[in-house]
Amino acid sequence: MLRPVDEANGVKVAVVGLGRWGPAVARNLNTLPGCHLAWCCDLDPDNRERWQSTFLNARFTGDLDEVLGDESVDAVALTTPVPTHGELAERVLEAGKDCFVEKPLADSVEMADRVRIIAEERGAVLMVGHLLEYHPGLEILSRLLGDGELGNPRYIYSQRVNLGQLRANENALWSLGPHDIAVILSLVGKAPVEVSARGECYIRSGVEDVIFGHMRFANKISAHLHLSWLDPHKERRITVVGSKRMATFDDMAPERKVTVYDKGFDRHESLYGEYAIRSGEAHSPAVPNIEALRIECEHFIDCVRSRRRPKTDGASGLRVVRILEAMQASLDQDGATILIDDPSLAVAS
Repeated sequence: MLRPVDEANGVKVAVVGLGRWGPAVARNLNTLPGCHLAWCCDLDPDNRERWQSTFLNARFTGDLDEVLGDESVDAVALTTPVPTHGELAERVLEAGKDCFVEKPLADSVEMADRVRIIAEERGAVLMVGHLLEYHPGLEILSRLLGDGELGNPRYIYSQRVNLGQLRANENALWSLGPHDIAVILSLVGKAPVEVSARGECYIRSGVEDVIFGHMRFANKISAHLHLSWLDPHKERRITVVGSKRMATFDDMAPERKVTVYDKGFDRHESLYGEYAIRSGEAHSPAVPNIEALRIECEHFIDCVRSRRRPKTDGASGLRVVRILEAMQASLDQDGATILIDDPSLAVAS
């Protein structure tokens, strides 16, 4: 068992990785009540020098062992490149610390399951950074489905595209896909029965910069993903088409991030059983203007303090990695359909 948190001094946390995302995580942790940003760790001395003047109360190092050797540290947030997630999470947990790890949990099912098991055996908090599951807009979208306002979900599609940063160690599937896969699994509440994916390497050989993925569920729900960092538009959109209504979450919209459309087909007896198009008014529920990363970081610190299981725990992370690995297998086989037959993919209600 891990030692209890010193409530007088708050949760002492370290951020490992000060690249593109780490400073944003550090910024939120540094300003949370009851949380103390104790360490910032990065191999690159330029990154350390850049952020030392921002996080004045944190100690800086390029040696993870120095962080893990500090017995006062309660938890570590890993914001390092994807291929390092599993190995570093294992080291953090073995050192007796709670662990937040950016998505995906690992780059293989084997490693993700290994990390999950270590956390369970040690009674540690393991949380995966499936950021969108903490977004107030997607919580509203999930509630619309749960309350039956959209009817039964029929299909879902996501667009996560941009003219963005090129990666060398991960393709668009592993870089962008975890966000939307996690959300789709959460919205549907069931495991897909099959997946497939096709992609192309236009910029770097062997690294797909555009992916078209497909998930099919036993209850006839289909989901489609368009992932790319080679696109003229910056879009972060998820659309749910239901039997009663349709709804869209648009993270790039400055306002009205969620819109519900009263559209569909209605059967009319006067038309001899034919269907007529229904095109009613659209409305946008109010979405709280709270940074999703802030909510995510608050949830992690609360779980460390209370020993609660995070919403996006190791099992959640493992489910997403299983789908990623299956889609990667499809990519490697030129879009072949990969059957999913794994009870561990079931999404807890």
